[in-house]
Amino acid sequence: MRVKVHPSELRRIKWHEYAIRFFFGGLVTALAGAIAKKFGPELGGVFLAFPAIFPAGATLIEKKEKQKKEQHGLHGTTRGRQAAGVGAAGATMGSLGLLVFALLVWRFLPSHKAWMVLGGATLAWLTASLVLWQIRERM
Repeated sequence: MRVKVHPSELRRIKWHEYAIRFFFGGLVTALAGAIAKKFGPELGGVFLAFPAIFPAGATLIEKKEKQKKEQHGLHGTTRGRQAAGVGAAGATMGSLGLLVFALLVWRFLPSHKAWMVLGGATLAWLTASLVLWQIRERM
């Protein structure tokens, strides 16, 4: 399955779907805060790196893809699951990129200027995520 960007699809998302994603994002953030308070900011930060909207996003992606196929008289369960799987792969790659970001900030922030560390870590996150995506595409 090839991933394509279609900005026009954003208009098709209903307000309650955005609300669900916002709710899950807030829930994961609050959980990460509670973990940080109990076990320290290092562990809380690891949980904050979890793609907060993934749980809601995966179910919504599956539902939308299934509905698209069913509108054409086809059984869309497999297509929905494949689309959710691609979303999961992307979330995993993004999370690994965030892990690179976190490690660089943790290691270099105490001894270097914040703007340099954050800028470099952001570029490292983007690079790691894109490289992982390219590796996946070639496999």
